[in-house]
Amino acid sequence: MEIAIKLSQFLLSLSILIILHELGHFIPAKLFKTRVEKFYLFFDIKYSLLKKKIGETEYGIGWLPLGGYVKISGMIDESMDTEQLAQEPQPWEFRSKPAWQRLIIMLGGVTVNFILAFIIYIGMTFFYGEQYIANSEVKDGIWITNPVVEKAGLKTGDKLISIDGEKVERFYESNEKLFLSKEIIVLRDGKEEKVHFPVNFIDQLMQGKRASLVELRIPFVVSGVAENSPNKAVLKPKDMVTSFNGKPVKYADEIIKAVDSLKGQTIPVIIKRDNKEIATTLKVNDSAKIGAYYANRIMPYEDLSKLGLYKVSEEKFGFFESIPVGINKGFQQLSSYGKQLKAIFSPSTGAYKGVGGFAAIFNIFPNTWSWEAFWGITALLSIMLGVMNLLPIPALDGGHVMFLLYEMISGRKPSDKFLERAQMVGIVLLISLLLFANGNDIYKAIFNK
Repeated sequence: MEIAIKLSQFLLSLSILIILHELGHFIPAKLFKTRVEKFYLFFDIKYSLLKKKIGETEYGIGWLPLGGYVKISGMIDESMDTEQLAQEPQPWEFRSKPAWQRLIIMLGGVTVNFILAFIIYIGMTFFYGEQYIANSEVKDGIWITNPVVEKAGLKTGDKLISIDGEKVERFYESNEKLFLSKEIIVLRDGKEEKVHFPVNFIDQLMQGKRASLVELRIPFVVSGVAENSPNKAVLKPKDMVTSFNGKPVKYADEIIKAVDSLKGQTIPVIIKRDNKEIATTLKVNDSAKIGAYYANRIMPYEDLSKLGLYKVSEEKFGFFESIPVGINKGFQQLSSYGKQLKAIFSPSTGAYKGVGGFAAIFNIFPNTWSWEAFWGITALLSIMLGVMNLLPIPALDGGHVMFLLYEMISGRKPSDKFLERAQMVGIVLLISLLLFANGNDIYKAIFNK
């Protein structure tokens, strides 16, 4: 059932993005009286699942969900229809139109992608508002849950001040910023310290255990007890440990650190159960474990607020107030994705090893249906699709735009033969990138990376 929910969200999101992207090409093509032969969701190699011709255009759904396309008459594209191009140009063909019209047609898809993302962010801001924990509320510092981050220099209890010169205002923004950061300033033991992440930090993260970079410090609330636990008769779910080995404890990380030096010992503890404190003892086994699971590190905001650990701030916006806030979110995501691409194309970072294909996109979606998560992911994917299509690679929109700009600046149009060869090179390059990205997915699945 969980797979079906993830797959439904994945296919719905992909379908929305593909249809709207292709509409971005289709509408200006029609406005400029350019013939569109096909409009397809997914690829119809050999056959299609559904098709219907309306006027001069065949609309359909292909069987291969790797994208979609519009086939515009007289355009050198992935169809490589050289037979049509061998004939004299016709007035309804793409190649017969002025360069500025062809440029608008080619930029239509990515333009729609960016507009869609901004509209989604505006809508989400209006409907859901914003819920966050201010960084100033993290009074006892952060919890370092990833050994790679700890090795890089951050410590549990550090208070984040700035990341690459930008002040940290909201806690959960820090995870995304830390991923691509170089210099972090923290407050440690009352003094400001600078931490510099290594150039290959992203590569180290991908080689290590999958875990978030930093988390909020939370109490040790029992979520379950192992069957072979020596403390099975003592602990119950929802118990909260408030004293451990004679010392008051506020956070789970304090207990995790303490048990390392208590192997094989029986220690006094105080447990809070149903608002009552119970004094008892716990046994630490020879592996420095007490056989109990604590609540997930990513606790819901409501629980954090109820426990009195962090003040959760909430903002609601009117429709017109949502517009600048949503647009700002869109630009932040666009900037963040641009930085990620820069890291991917810098071999020293090792970020290229984390490039994923369709499986990686599929796994972004949650196991349960959430419209808020769905629209947030769709907006992000729309930005990614727009940016990727703008890359100056023949066969992508950006490649066509590159040649059109050359024509407009120089006054010379590249020959059809040159464009055909460039298209072939672009297709080979895109297939190689597709194989690499999806090969990374397979490698990670096999070796659990």
